[in-house]
Amino acid sequence: MGKKQILMIGTGGTIACRKTQDGLAPAMSGEVLLSHVPGVSAFCHPTVIEPFSVDSTNMTPAHWQMLSRLIEQHYHEFDGFVICHGTDTLAYTAAALSYMVQNSEKPIVLTGAQKPIDAPDTDARTNLTDSFLYAADDASRDVSIVFDGKAIVGTRAKKERAKSYNAFASINFPYPAVIQDGRVIRYLTTRPYEAQDVRFYHNLNTQVCVCKLIPGTQPELLAYLFEHYDCLVIESFGVGGIPQPLVEEFYRQMERFQGRKTVVMTTQVAQEGSNMTVYEVGRRIKQDFGLLEAYDMTLEAVITKMMWALANGGTMPDRIKELFYTCVNHDTLFH
Repeated sequence: MGKKQILMIGTGGTIACRKTQDGLAPAMSGEVLLSHVPGVSAFCHPTVIEPFSVDSTNMTPAHWQMLSRLIEQHYHEFDGFVICHGTDTLAYTAAALSYMVQNSEKPIVLTGAQKPIDAPDTDARTNLTDSFLYAADDASRDVSIVFDGKAIVGTRAKKERAKSYNAFASINFPYPAVIQDGRVIRYLTTRPYEAQDVRFYHNLNTQVCVCKLIPGTQPELLAYLFEHYDCLVIESFGVGGIPQPLVEEFYRQMERFQGRKTVVMTTQVAQEGSNMTVYEVGRRIKQDFGLLEAYDMTLEAVITKMMWALANGGTMPDRIKELFYTCVNHDTLFH
């Protein structure tokens, strides 16, 4: 069997940065990045395109739509895809693409680096080489992040460190594989469920807002968010609930916009997830309104899944709920 044809998509990020008088800024082309990892040609045939080059802080849903269309356009030409991306919003893009490109038998691998690829002590060359190895492996599929020698399911990643090379963790889900000494070592298959035909989605509803509760959050904030957004994701404390000073306003807004707004309850705690039935502050609200609950999903997955569900579920609350609770790329154990 011949070498795999892999399309590398450059989008900027630290991996492609050069120093300027104002700080690091994306400046290296995808071809330059590839020139720093000549060894990948030993096991695959890489092709490079660069639709845009941005600091990932500037990544938007419009960029995700561009990437999903680009993958669809080239899907049948290549055996896999490697996306070079900045680390700050890497987990958001990986989650978004998990919903926008579903059931892919071909791997879509995202990677980046904490230092530019031409820095002497960079992690970029290893991360990029490992990503090509993972994309060229016969058992790889769906959307994943490869970083610091680990593969992470695209809906389960979170950036936990700002500077260290082990920047990303897999939240509430095991690493499916590690990459060591030029080999992909698998711990589990990435799709234990029945394979389906690949499906692309390009519509997103960006009217999604996160409200991170803090002690002393003012009720007026809820009124504003309900008025201006289609979906409110509430990051509560612990296993989830609404503080007593906010309850009256929350009930008022839920009754005012009943059936027209979607509320998802999640937790500020990264590991182990929410469970609103444990305490009175959560149980009553969930019973009264049938709120959506994130359980073990990452915040990045919740946000991007709601953008996808709202855009593809119409205005029917039951359909949005069905989409939200449908397991996509291992994003939740509760389905």
